[in-house]
Amino acid sequence: MSASILNRRIPQVISAFRRYCHHGAPTTKMFIDNQFVESKATEWIDVHNPATNEVVTRVPKCTQGEMERAVASAEAAFPAWSDQSILSRQQIMFKLQQLIKDNLGEIAKNITLEQGKTLADAEGDVLRGLQVVEHTCSITSLQLGETLPGISKDMDTFTMRLPLGVVAGITPFNFPAMIPLWMFPMAAVCGNTCVVKPSERDPGATMMLVEMAKEAGFPDGVVNVIHGQHDAVNFICDHPAIRAISFVGSDQAGKYIYERGSKNGKRVQANMGAKNHGVIMPDANKENTLNQLVGAAFGAAGQRCMALSTAVFVAEAKDWIPDLLERSKKLKVNSGDQPGADLGPVISPQAKDRICSLVQSGVDEGANLLLDGRNVSVPGYEKGNFVGPTILTDVKPDMECYREEIFGPVLCVLTVDTLDEAVDLINNNRYGNGTAIFTTNGATARRYTEKIDVGQVGVNVPIPVPLPMFSFTGSRGSFMGDTNFYGKQGINFYTQIKTVTQLWKEEDVTHSRAAVAMPVMK
Repeated sequence: MSASILNRRIPQVISAFRRYCHHGAPTTKMFIDNQFVESKATEWIDVHNPATNEVVTRVPKCTQGEMERAVASAEAAFPAWSDQSILSRQQIMFKLQQLIKDNLGEIAKNITLEQGKTLADAEGDVLRGLQVVEHTCSITSLQLGETLPGISKDMDTFTMRLPLGVVAGITPFNFPAMIPLWMFPMAAVCGNTCVVKPSERDPGATMMLVEMAKEAGFPDGVVNVIHGQHDAVNFICDHPAIRAISFVGSDQAGKYIYERGSKNGKRVQANMGAKNHGVIMPDANKENTLNQLVGAAFGAAGQRCMALSTAVFVAEAKDWIPDLLERSKKLKVNSGDQPGADLGPVISPQAKDRICSLVQSGVDEGANLLLDGRNVSVPGYEKGNFVGPTILTDVKPDMECYREEIFGPVLCVLTVDTLDEAVDLINNNRYGNGTAIFTTNGATARRYTEKIDVGQVGVNVPIPVPLPMFSFTGSRGSFMGDTNFYGKQGINFYTQIKTVTQLWKEEDVTHSRAAVAMPVMK
């Protein structure tokens, strides 16, 4: 797409937020057949700005008929879309990634409005999703099959990776842009059509992204958006036309979707909860380690599945805890759209209450409340869902605050005497999403990466989320399914293999020129 064409289309895309919300009453629309469609739902969910708790839009609980219409649209689009050449789908992805780049700031503003994270963090949310879209532009090498010629005389075998059909994505509130971009672009570039159910708490980014997909050249029906809660999830799990489900969210929902979807014969990949540990060795670079630890624990108000929510100080590294406290105190809590804000509000009053309750459970069970952010006050935003950086020390593995994913700006601190104790502690935790070790000793790092039973490991990298040429490989209690998100595993999830064995006998080769000699019998 030329720059001039892009420049003409960008103003349309920027107005997507205004278009998907009804002008009279702010209601979020569905997206079916490349059109924003007003729902006839009788039940609605209010979306609040977490910094003020003012209602910014209302989300429908789509009716059964509306959800059926979205799937029918995807079914109707699949034959033509899957028949399009890979090169043509690749070109659309080139256009989509450019549109996202050009409108990154507008998407980020909507994320801050609906989800609450700081603008800088919201831009990072979009950027990490954009990187997956950029990787889909490599589909011409990602979707290659395999060939073995001459497997027997005159016989060859080859495989083709083909799309599944209609697939669905169910996304969480904490990454309103990144997670949808893990799903529908990867699915669509492989030739599938999609039905997406964004989080009912912050659907705006998804609506803007599917508008950009339309502008990029997605045909009608290739991506559709429905809204709702339990009934919408059950619909996706049960509908016979939906072949696969991608889910990111809580343990309870993930287990439910995996079991119900699998029973209905669907492929399911489910990223769920986490309790990510950072191991601090005494030989680590102190300044860098503490800065990394503070950012990874409290950034995004701790609402990341890869937040480093647990610090394990080994031996004399525990002497750094007072310095950790001082750095944490300096973080600024404010509305995400305010300059200088380090962390914004959590998503809802209910989330705040749960976080505060888990902190109190730690105190009640004997932990030391080194830093208490539960009563933080933000001038001008007194009704916001704010929780400041909170640190619990002397935490033990049997405490509820350690066992449960808090999903807020709370750092649990434990101390051990040796690296092996740290490894045993982490391996006994049920989650396996991510972990990090901070050290300047290569042998220590190597031992840790070999012995730790966690799917994603960082060495002096606090949040080791792989770039999309690899895959997101959470494990154990953090993941259900056998094929992970994006990268090569993402391609595998959204495709099925067809194997062809063909026999063409050599004696059947057509003569390349006319035979002029006298025919003889042989």
